[in-house]
Amino acid sequence: MKLCLFRILCPDGTLCRPELEPEIPGLELRRMLVAMVESSLLDERLLRFQRQGRIGFYLTAWGEEATLIGPTWALRPTDWIFSCYREQATALFRGYSPRTMMCQLYGNAEDPVRGRQLPAHHTARDLNFVSVSSVVGTQIPHAVGMALAAKLRGGDDVSLVYFGDGATSTGDFHVSCNLAQVHKAPCLFFLRNNGWAISTPRAIQTATPTLAQKAVAYGMQSVMVDGNDLLALIHVTAEAALRARAGAGPTLIEAVTYRRGAHTSSDDPSVYRDPSEPVAWQESDPIRRFRAYCEAKGVWSQADEERLRADFDARFAALVAETEAVPPRPPLSSMFDDVYAERPWHIEEQARELEAKVRRHGSARS
Repeated sequence: MKLCLFRILCPDGTLCRPELEPEIPGLELRRMLVAMVESSLLDERLLRFQRQGRIGFYLTAWGEEATLIGPTWALRPTDWIFSCYREQATALFRGYSPRTMMCQLYGNAEDPVRGRQLPAHHTARDLNFVSVSSVVGTQIPHAVGMALAAKLRGGDDVSLVYFGDGATSTGDFHVSCNLAQVHKAPCLFFLRNNGWAISTPRAIQTATPTLAQKAVAYGMQSVMVDGNDLLALIHVTAEAALRARAGAGPTLIEAVTYRRGAHTSSDDPSVYRDPSEPVAWQESDPIRRFRAYCEAKGVWSQADEERLRADFDARFAALVAETEAVPPRPPLSSMFDDVYAERPWHIEEQARELEAKVRRHGSARS
């Protein structure tokens, strides 16, 4: 099976397929470009914070920014997004509070998950952005389940699930594809093929020439798209969502992109990757490509870029000061929360025992 790489924008930002150029208002083009640039700037600063010991863990998305913003823009706010772990900018683009984001990274007293998740593992229930899972592929069946629930309720919302090329080797991926296609679940399988399953290159992880063709075995629609082309990503996501809402079932979208940074802040890609490889991919940088397109459309300029960066610096400095003024840890008593809807007697008993011990001996955390 041969699949061609779908593209609308050439690497230099000109239109390869002008007949497919989407009609997007200039303000929305600017909003998407700003989100991509700020994603890169945020990654730069927060990785530095991890190295300084201010946060414990972080994942960058350098080179993959278009995959975070384009599909999100193409969805409705009521659609569900299931993240793997590199989609922080997706949540922010949907309206996730930067303050909440920072509190979660710090695991402080205002962390919405009270320090029970790794840093950079966000959740925003009010935005239909589901809690990040570090375990490879485990979010995929959850996304299918949510899509089936939406269908059973008679609505036309869809779910989109992000995962990497490594997840296609998991059982969760395969059983989810089968279940989704059998029941025509309105689920978009968004496979971000960034070339590496942590330290395993795609070339030795699977024998198939493309990953999109794995959908064929399940009778599922699939498409392979340039993951650094924001317009192409919007196009294929919107088409897949339209099919899903009409009852035609799921689509597997293989977005071919590249992870220019390390897998995580705990990873050292120099031990397994040729250093010339990320340099070669700079020519396909999604921000540079979309910036050139926006400049040609007259909705962006170098002056806009300079103002954005200066404004970002000021906002980020204020955000850090605000976050670091928050007490550094959740209350000790919070360990008993969020386990049951109503506390049973034995949990209440343990909470009272802890309270008495703290009164008697003080808290080691204070």
